[in-house]
Amino acid sequence: MIKSRDRRAGFTLVELLVVIAIIGILVGLLLPAVQAAREAARRMSCSNNFKQIGLGLHNYHSTYKNLPMNAGGTYNTGIPNSGNLHNDHWLSWMVGVLPFIEQQGLWQQISNPFNRDRAGNPITPIFAPMGPRPWNENYQPWLTQVPSYRCPSDPTQPVSNRVAFTNYSACIGDAIFEQQHSGVQSNGQPSTSGTWGDEAVSRWARGVFRARHFTKFRDIKDGLSNTIMCGENVVGDRTNLAKGTLIVRQNDVWDLPPNQGLQFMDPERPQYVNTDTSTGGLPPCTGCCGSGMGPNPCFDQSANHQRGRRWSDGRPMFSVFTTISPPNSYNLQRWHGGGGVMCASSFHQGGAHVLMADGAVVFITDSIESGDQGHVPIGRDNGDGRGADGGAGRESPYGLWGALGTKASAETIEEQLNQ
Repeated sequence: MIKSRDRRAGFTLVELLVVIAIIGILVGLLLPAVQAAREAARRMSCSNNFKQIGLGLHNYHSTYKNLPMNAGGTYNTGIPNSGNLHNDHWLSWMVGVLPFIEQQGLWQQISNPFNRDRAGNPITPIFAPMGPRPWNENYQPWLTQVPSYRCPSDPTQPVSNRVAFTNYSACIGDAIFEQQHSGVQSNGQPSTSGTWGDEAVSRWARGVFRARHFTKFRDIKDGLSNTIMCGENVVGDRTNLAKGTLIVRQNDVWDLPPNQGLQFMDPERPQYVNTDTSTGGLPPCTGCCGSGMGPNPCFDQSANHQRGRRWSDGRPMFSVFTTISPPNSYNLQRWHGGGGVMCASSFHQGGAHVLMADGAVVFITDSIESGDQGHVPIGRDNGDGRGADGGAGRESPYGLWGALGTKASAETIEEQLNQ
């Protein structure tokens, strides 16, 4: 008699569906944790970048007895068609730091004559030492991305024919009056104007960095551990995200308080600039600079005019920030290349890193106490009885955030920031 084979045990369809459902639930539960772990790793990598930059700045100071100049470089000679022979006194502080963060190869290219365009073809006249203007897109060193100047949480990437990006800015404090060139002309000569000149605007250079001037650690009288030296900034991605977009307000930037920026936010998505003109939103700017920016106010939509878009450029929107408006808020600019309220910002959840003058890296939350946002920026009369000149040397009106940005205003810092 032939016996039938034993039937093999197996899963029923219902059992398989149950197992698949359980696996799906587990994946759904684990995915946020995985994403959070990845962001934590990116945030740690960003902090390490900043620590290396901090070490580079301290080593620079040990070598030259001062910090690198922002908006420095070679002077405009005034000779026609000499664009390859100078950089108009606009190089950012990041250029000088290169040999101190293990970028000696790039530094050698910049600090010596360079005779090739970005395609590798011979060029005449050749680029002089320290390179051309920092917005020259035919100079390969400016197009070279320095890994240490990028935060891994920022997804915006440059195209090959544009100047490379940066996520780290120098702190210029809580005053903005004429701090884009700080009284020194592009030919290197100090202006003697009683309003716009070198001596006149020195009172408003309240941060660690001052354009076209060197700073020494001895100048930081509030203490290195109590003063912010650098901070994060996002790279503007042209999506009208407020913390990466420039709102142009011309003279209203320093004649009105910083909270004026709130009116330009999208009421339905307050982290974005409102560009819907049918609802009172901002129109795009026209032209490039000065009165040619177009309507006032407007938003600058140019690809090259966004925050952090040129690591080599010492102009405010590319290389500095202020401790006026809170982190991850918005940016108010006088016009293209001009000064303004530039916020610290990042894609990290809830805040941004800052580099203290002693080299410590601290994460500052968006909710840091930022004082009276209805106070007109230091250097203009806001009707508090001090007048414009009366604001010089005073404590910061922008709370703890403003106090951390000033280097010699004698505020008392009671927070333990690095805990």
